[in-house]
Amino acid sequence: MRVASAQLAPAFMQREATLDKVLDAIGEAAANGAQLIAFPETFVPGYPAWADFTNASTFDDPAQKAAFSIYLDNAVDIAAGHLDTVVAVSAQLGIFVYLGVAERSTSGGSIYCSLVAIDPTLGIVSVHRKLKPTYGERMMWADGDGNGLVVHDLVLNGGGADDAASVRVSGLNCWENWMPLTRAAMWAQGTQVHVATWPGSPETSGDISRFAAKEGRVFVVSSGAVLREEHVPVDFPVLDQMLAFGNRWASGGSIIIGPDGSVLAEAAKHEETIIYANIDLALLRAERQNFDPAGHYSRPDVLQLTVDRTRRNAARFI
Repeated sequence: MRVASAQLAPAFMQREATLDKVLDAIGEAAANGAQLIAFPETFVPGYPAWADFTNASTFDDPAQKAAFSIYLDNAVDIAAGHLDTVVAVSAQLGIFVYLGVAERSTSGGSIYCSLVAIDPTLGIVSVHRKLKPTYGERMMWADGDGNGLVVHDLVLNGGGADDAASVRVSGLNCWENWMPLTRAAMWAQGTQVHVATWPGSPETSGDISRFAAKEGRVFVVSSGAVLREEHVPVDFPVLDQMLAFGNRWASGGSIIIGPDGSVLAEAAKHEETIIYANIDLALLRAERQNFDPAGHYSRPDVLQLTVDRTRRNAARFI
């Protein structure tokens, strides 16, 4: 199996222009033989970097409210069909897509950090909303739920045949890959290729991705974005505050790790690129000979995990 990780810059806070970059990257990855591609956390329409690089917690600040309004306007509404073209291209090219998006809530006034899994045959098969936004992200995103904590079967060899090979794939957002029980939920479902999305921090994504790969005995495909001054519109309301902290806010960190912790591919800092790796599931099976965290090295009689997959909404209509 061949996998790809996109380390790109969004057209910051511009949904349609960023989706164009997504489509171009999917096309390039498919042309290079990839059967799965991962994009960074909330790549569409971009990670809200000003949460950490401005005075984002200032109450009722006009510039902060204007920035959030732009973010909300450009967030993804899945029901409105904003991802329909991505789904169509995934089907046309036969490539599984994990796409990080800022998802607009049903109320229209909040945003979820969501990781959308798009199967080339089945379309959107899950939308995982980040369980707990991290630090400054809590000024921008609502809490998610367990509805998207699922693993998918990616059918290889064109699909359709009874004997077609398949691989189990999963995905989590950023520091969810640092949450022991969230990882355990993935390992318990037998994932083999795990996608980890990030805003763009090589130090964090490298360490955590390598640990997750060795713990789960899985391949980890990590994707982080790049973001510099030239990617942000000059009229963005809090750009002046962001620049006070420098002009590089995300530096990538895309990396692909084997189940033994080996680095199979790694992107250079600040570079827009797509990295690739050919993975052999036999290596995964070999590494589980001495450690399988959800199998022979588990003790369900002593330790158990319960996962609630209920989709949480503000109201339940009967």
